[in-house]
Amino acid sequence: SSDLDQPELQQEILKRAAKELPIYTTTATRAIRYCDRCQLIKPDRCHHCSACDVCVLKMDHHCPWVNNCVGFSNYKFFLLFLLYSLLYCLFIAATVLQYFIAFWTNDLEDTHAKFHVLFLFFVAAMFFISILSLFSYHCWLVGKNRSTIEAFRAPSFRNGPDKNGFSLGFSKNIKEVFGDEVKYWALPIFTSLGDGCSFPTRLVMMDPEQPSSSMPNDAVRNVGINQPSSIRHLSVSQNR
Repeated sequence: SSDLDQPELQQEILKRAAKELPIYTTTATRAIRYCDRCQLIKPDRCHHCSACDVCVLKMDHHCPWVNNCVGFSNYKFFLLFLLYSLLYCLFIAATVLQYFIAFWTNDLEDTHAKFHVLFLFFVAAMFFISILSLFSYHCWLVGKNRSTIEAFRAPSFRNGPDKNGFSLGFSKNIKEVFGDEVKYWALPIFTSLGDGCSFPTRLVMMDPEQPSSSMPNDAVRNVGINQPSSIRHLSVSQNR
């Protein structure tokens, strides 16, 4: 086998290539995250989708309902899709409610339409409950600045796994997805911050949503691949 088939040599080449890149996450074994299928170094929060056969920036999950991957470019649209569907189901259930009550009190005319009313109400109610649970979960993820993948497997940094590695605080986490302009949050317009390849990260291993009392001496650590350049790249990755 050639020298390039040796894992140690491959990692050495990848480390040299990633030295000047704004990359802070590694594999669980502290190796450079590299996609053998796409043959590229993965940006932070990027994952390969086996269904789409492509690496997706800030991949959240592959959604069979929309037949596409949900990631950086369409995560806001996915959340709005859930919100619009939630409001639509609520509207249907509210408008059919009076006929549903009339059905149970036998005040509804004896026609075949009464079964349609019963079916429509139950379908709207069931979809409302299921979508509400999914939407609530993703709202929680947005508040923590995590993807579904990161919620199940914490991203690994130089100093180990950190589930809050990309969390900037609740308000900033919301703006990372919906943008700085509140008036555009409910509109299907792309307003997410950044380019999807680099993200603001925290340099300390602490929860930004918890009050900071005392910081240990070794709390301020580098989370990049290369220590001298990581602090400089952090400012580049602020996406502001």
